[in-house]
Amino acid sequence: MIDQPERPETAPRDRYTHGHHESVLRSHTWRTVANSAAYLIPHLDPGLSLLDVGCGPGTITVDLARRLWPGRVTGIDAAGEIIQRATGLAFDEGVRNVVFQVGDVYALDFPDESFDIVHAHQVLQHVANPVAAMKEIRRVLRPGGVFAARDVDYGGVMMHPKLPGLLLWMTAYRDVHYWNGGDPDAGRALKAWARQAGFGSVTSSASIWCFASAAEREWWGESWAVRATESTFAAHAIEVGAADLADLRQIAAAWRQWAADPDGWFGMPHGEIIARK
Repeated sequence: MIDQPERPETAPRDRYTHGHHESVLRSHTWRTVANSAAYLIPHLDPGLSLLDVGCGPGTITVDLARRLWPGRVTGIDAAGEIIQRATGLAFDEGVRNVVFQVGDVYALDFPDESFDIVHAHQVLQHVANPVAAMKEIRRVLRPGGVFAARDVDYGGVMMHPKLPGLLLWMTAYRDVHYWNGGDPDAGRALKAWARQAGFGSVTSSASIWCFASAAEREWWGESWAVRATESTFAAHAIEVGAADLADLRQIAAAWRQWAADPDGWFGMPHGEIIARK
């Protein structure tokens, strides 16, 4: 019997919860293969081709391209301005075996069996129909190819201290995420979704992002303090009724209080899968 995900396969909207505010991109550019895709490293043989779905500003994609040289790497994202930024990063870094283009995970602009690897980092939590997206990903994989996905699971987020403003943030964030058509607990459902999408072999693992040092707290806390009042998340929170402006200011203040606390600690668990076609 095939496992069922804990949410409907379809939802009324398909919107990116975080948006592309500079505070969001600042956190995304921190991501590398080592801190965000270590589970994929054993499968990165030079010369293989890879598609990076939802590549964002391209830091993971460029890192993957270096490891796969001379294999070709393609990064796609729905936002044209982000593709321009990623293209600039590859040029500045001198990585020439990677290209970036606007794309739709539900309708990939590639022939069947085009890639050895398809990678999706923090993508499936934001799509309204993750099984449909995975079926399309499976289409462009070569027989025996690897689909690698990693998504956070907000249901397992850990924090200290448990500031009221941070607890308010968690409630508001989950409400906004669901309203946008995604699943904030996607990490735990990746295996079930992959099996429903037709992948015959799925290996699961988990890893954690931990922000605890002074530098990590300042970076992560300030990023979310700004997001809480200035990003698309803030606009969506007000629109859906998850928070008002006073709430968002309380959330921002709590993030800054957490960042300044030497005892501050924040852990974000992630589910990961290696699925083979």
